[in-house]
Amino acid sequence: MDILGLQIPLYSWETVLGSAISGVFLGSIYALVALGLTLIYGVLHIINFAHGALLMLAMYAVFFVWHFWGIDPYAAMLIVVPGAFAFGYALQRYVIGKTSHGRDEIILLVTLGIAIVIENAALFFFSADERSVQVPYDLDGIDLGVTFAVYPELFALGGSLAVTLGLWLFMTRTDTGRAIRGVAKERQGARLVGINVDHVFAITFGLGTALVAVAASLLAPTYTVHPQTGYLFVLIAFTVVVLGGMGSFVGALAGGFIIGITEQLGRLYLGESLGLITISAIFIMILLFRPTGLFGHKT
Repeated sequence: MDILGLQIPLYSWETVLGSAISGVFLGSIYALVALGLTLIYGVLHIINFAHGALLMLAMYAVFFVWHFWGIDPYAAMLIVVPGAFAFGYALQRYVIGKTSHGRDEIILLVTLGIAIVIENAALFFFSADERSVQVPYDLDGIDLGVTFAVYPELFALGGSLAVTLGLWLFMTRTDTGRAIRGVAKERQGARLVGINVDHVFAITFGLGTALVAVAASLLAPTYTVHPQTGYLFVLIAFTVVVLGGMGSFVGALAGGFIIGITEQLGRLYLGESLGLITISAIFIMILLFRPTGLFGHKT
């Protein structure tokens, strides 16, 4: 089929459905990366430019835990996630918070500087070589009829759903979660009722970094890590966050699935290079009709 001079191939419904299912698995990975980004924006109201660098750093941590101790990347969450939370807490409390003086525009520059430092430090210490985690089940999976789903894809999908649900329960059912929501809505009012806003900011940044570590553990069996890995995911994660609605957990999940399915179908019909254009196209279309995103709201 010829559209605007492009030869668009015709595929059976099984092939299209298989690509769409693969897009769901890919979208779950994007959603995992976007969750931490949208959490930090929802409370601190800033875009964390260091998000991709922190993802890359967490993936290196998972790799070295596997390389030196032989610990499975999923089991490595027990080590990497608490470490990432502590690192993110300290980064916000003693670096970002101290240097920004509460000004959002300075926070943007500080996080950008942190990203540059982390990426160049990784390049210096780890070189530009790609490193990968080898697991015995990376090619094993389940035949779904229209596509074959390997276990790492299934774990990523299950992990994204479980993390989204767990984060929602934490934010709605715990005192800390309620304090985070209170600070996100009205930080001055939160101070007046005795909430330590600086502590809540640090906890939120720590949680966002911990979510990045969960994503890194689920990504490790499938993707290689190098100092530029963060760029590959965080640019799409920014798109997912804006598409789903800034600060919305459900929006990040839905946006991830939409982008993943769109990307896979675009690659199927337009090829690897042109397929990525579909992400920008659907992103622009939704923002034209709903600028706040699918699950966002006007402030």
